[in-house]
Amino acid sequence: MLTELSIRDVVTVDRLDIAFAGGLCVLTGETGAGKSIVLDALGLALGGRADAALIRKGADKLSVSAAFALPRKHPAFAMLAEQDLAADDDSIVLRRTLSADGRSKAFVNDQPVTVSLLRNLGAQLVEVHGQFEAHGLLDPSTHMAALDAYRAATAKGAAPDVACAAAWTAWRAAGAALKAAQDLLAAAVAEEETLRHHAKELEQLAPQPGEEQELAATRAVMRHGEAITKALAEARAAVADTTDVENALRTGLVRINRVAAQAEGRLDPLVQAFERAAIEAGEAMRELDRAEADMDADPAALERAEERLFALKAAARKHGCAVDDLAALRDSFKAKLAALDTGAGDIKRLAGAEKTARLAYEQAAGVLSKARIAAATAFDKQMAKELAPLKLDKATFRTVVAPKPEAAWNQHGLDRVAFEVATNPGTPPGPLDKIASGGELARFMLALKVVLAGTQDRAALIFDEVDAGVSGATANAVGERLARLAKDVQVLVVTHAPQVAARGDHHWRVSKVSKGGTTTTRVDELDATARREEIARMLAGEKVTDEARAAATKLMSAAS
Repeated sequence: MLTELSIRDVVTVDRLDIAFAGGLCVLTGETGAGKSIVLDALGLALGGRADAALIRKGADKLSVSAAFALPRKHPAFAMLAEQDLAADDDSIVLRRTLSADGRSKAFVNDQPVTVSLLRNLGAQLVEVHGQFEAHGLLDPSTHMAALDAYRAATAKGAAPDVACAAAWTAWRAAGAALKAAQDLLAAAVAEEETLRHHAKELEQLAPQPGEEQELAATRAVMRHGEAITKALAEARAAVADTTDVENALRTGLVRINRVAAQAEGRLDPLVQAFERAAIEAGEAMRELDRAEADMDADPAALERAEERLFALKAAARKHGCAVDDLAALRDSFKAKLAALDTGAGDIKRLAGAEKTARLAYEQAAGVLSKARIAAATAFDKQMAKELAPLKLDKATFRTVVAPKPEAAWNQHGLDRVAFEVATNPGTPPGPLDKIASGGELARFMLALKVVLAGTQDRAALIFDEVDAGVSGATANAVGERLARLAKDVQVLVVTHAPQVAARGDHHWRVSKVSKGGTTTTRVDELDATARREEIARMLAGEKVTDEARAAATKLMSAAS
């Protein structure tokens, strides 16, 4: 819910802080007192259009912030997370500033954001309904979601929308697999001769991952073969010119072992050292033999390594890839060629799977359509019950559930949903905002919100003079529905109807104060006594009488 609204230098407001509470919040005041200024300021914080004319005379800029307390599961937090914006566990603060030069800045939790993001976030938090401006349900694109929310809240058993979405996903996946196979086959057929030629070349070349690096290392060693061979020969000569080291060590070891037992273990380290030296000497000579054999094994190895490396690099240049990617390229050619042999069968199988998935989707979507039609019938009946007390008894409301063209099918099914009204008997129904007048429109929105109570996720609903043009029993019906709606969501209502004001859980009076040639708007929260006086003023007009106070007391008692 909206917990606090802070306004600085907006029109006739210099400094204003309003702490809101839950339930039905009522704002009243004489015409021209500045109630619209409060709503305009809130609109700025929600990302509305900024106009420098709103800046209070003499001020350099205006500033408005709106704080909301929300459950962690509210979609607004997900929206912030998508933008990598930090948020407290249960609150979001929107702030907007506007300079006299027209420059506007937007903030969420004191982090700068675009006005577009602020507007989208504001739309998730607050919905405003008035005589001439409304959002949310006036947009036909929201009607399906609203009907589905109503259906989900009132229906029992399985969720057809979940089954439909799953079937859609499966159908899309099957279609994608079929298209990929068809594209692969078409590509293979178009370049079959070239593919076979390239595949044969690479198959004969038989490239291996990492082969280029290995060949380069081999070539580098062989290019220095003469120097390496000379060094090995010199090493052998150096050893050959001396006594057989290994044999000498082993002879010495035998002689030491003869007396080791009499040395009481003192010669054991020496015995171990001779053993290690003999083993290492033998291993060194064997490694020398192997090294010389390797260098002498194949004098043409360098030429072959260079030829192989040249062939691999030439193939890589030809195909525009790295040498290490040649093996994967060869495998892709072979896969495309295999598609020629098995592609027709695969496509037939995949086409069957796609057809089965489509039928499953159509069946699931059909079940969802039937559920929507049933929900629409119940929804229309509920709307009819709400419209009559709101002085809309001659109006007809209907929910149209109609099929969409196949190109528009999606995870939400085969339907389009639209709310339509006919305000007078015999007139054709049409869109709400095209058919209903200002006052009627606000009451239609109120009825819709009452029927949809508890199914939507707005933090607050605002009704601006929803009672315009009505009085008596109709105004009482408006107040009763606002109070009922406020049990599920915070409702702020600007009203001139005492019947509505009497039902408020909290009441603020907007007034103007003139001092020293300056007029300032103020907003005061009213206690029970002040509320009675304000409602009496709304009943009596300029002069409040005892009879008006008594009537106000009666209204407040009846509403409690």
